[in-house]
Amino acid sequence: MRTSTAPSAILPPPTCSSRLFPLRSFIGLRWSAPRFQVRERAGASVAVVNGKRGCSFRLGTVTCRFIKKKEMSTNEPPKRAYPVQRAPALCGVWGRVLVTSLTLACAMRGDRDSNPGPSGHSVPTLNVCQSRQRAVVIRNEHAQNADFPRKYSKREKKPFPIPVLELRRRAKERMKAAQGKPKQPMPPPKNGMLVRRLIPVAYKVYNARILLINNLKRLMKVVPVKGCKYCSEIHVGSVGHPFRTCRGMSAAQRRGEHDWGSTLVEAVFLPVEAYHLEDRLGPRIPHDQRFSVPHIPALVELCIQAGVDLPEYPTKRRRKPIIKIGRKEFVDANEDDLPEPEPDRFKQPLLEELHYDKIIAPSSPEEAAALAEETLEAWEAVRDGALKLMKGYAVRVCGYCPEVHVGPTGHKARNCGAFKHQQRNGQHGWQAAVLDDLIPPRYVWHMPESGEELQRELKTFYGQAPAVVEICIQGGAKVPEKYKATMRLDIGIPSSLKEAEMVV
Repeated sequence: MRTSTAPSAILPPPTCSSRLFPLRSFIGLRWSAPRFQVRERAGASVAVVNGKRGCSFRLGTVTCRFIKKKEMSTNEPPKRAYPVQRAPALCGVWGRVLVTSLTLACAMRGDRDSNPGPSGHSVPTLNVCQSRQRAVVIRNEHAQNADFPRKYSKREKKPFPIPVLELRRRAKERMKAAQGKPKQPMPPPKNGMLVRRLIPVAYKVYNARILLINNLKRLMKVVPVKGCKYCSEIHVGSVGHPFRTCRGMSAAQRRGEHDWGSTLVEAVFLPVEAYHLEDRLGPRIPHDQRFSVPHIPALVELCIQAGVDLPEYPTKRRRKPIIKIGRKEFVDANEDDLPEPEPDRFKQPLLEELHYDKIIAPSSPEEAAALAEETLEAWEAVRDGALKLMKGYAVRVCGYCPEVHVGPTGHKARNCGAFKHQQRNGQHGWQAAVLDDLIPPRYVWHMPESGEELQRELKTFYGQAPAVVEICIQGGAKVPEKYKATMRLDIGIPSSLKEAEMVV
């Protein structure tokens, strides 16, 4: 009679994701009665082995022991034993072969599928018993290999950064928490004031953007960048890539091949533009004034609203919070009783963008490498600072087209020409923007370290990186950790098509 054990003394068996047929349907296997017990050890993994009753084996830190029913006493509780199904005794050729090496790799990676035998039959494996204690835990913030960023179709709407149901749930929680409590004053920037801690960040982002553009103009003198004459695709290298991905004019006649030529820095660091608002809390821009309001880079507009003062783009600065008189109506507070404003202690000197005539190329490889490192630091400073500003100041993007608006609500200009814009009368579908909407990374193909040209048949072995990062790497900068996942640096590139066909 089989003994019973307490539920608390036996751990629940792990689930098995195997899609095999029932074990009794396998041919060439017969069942035997012995049960086996696995003692928990650090980093333990279990594999199927050939054993008999009463024998035990040890593999690394794994100790498995087949025991008889008589050895299981009802008085002595089991020592952290996992309940496992009856182990099948392998007969025939497999009965004389140790199959631990065949299943150990599957057990360590969590794959519990069966291993094919020499006769075509599958050998069933036991449930893998994973220990709760692990001796070595290796963690990395960045994945070893990652998929390329998804390219959305023109007929597909962008997903919301936060699902609508989650936004509704959070709004209900805020309403419940605010019931029976006095109304709290609006924090900046909703009350018209500046967020003081973000003013230095705005100046840093503005200067980093100017430095990034000037350095890219210098690096592109020594690092060639090609652009297609019919589409917006670019490639960092002396010769364009051979992939047929062109969707421009007369692409069908060229069978999707690109016609490469020279390009400018605007193709590498995209100038996403937005309307300049003289009053961030003022009325929305109507459709009739869409040509009278100036267009400036969206990142510059974000810096202006965060505290950067530019004489050519004036904006209203309030010294007192606004006074709400309705849900969407407010009046400015009287500031006549305030003294004269003091000089802003956060103000910093601003850099100026250089023209192409004043650009000087690096004179040596060492200077180019130092310039590439500085450019890469400016790129990271721009993205990190812009992300901090977007958490304080609202940025909107159209869900159907790349139009960006910096402000609490989007404008009313009906200039959306995306899919089915006739049904919306050209109006934009505003939603919260993400960092890639404000600063598109423009992923390009990464050139191998060997310097060989890309081959069309080996496309799946190549990686991608943002255009700015790829230019800096080819200029002599070190590869940042956060971009190694999409660059696929650890993947070996076959030397020929025949070798590529042998890759599983």
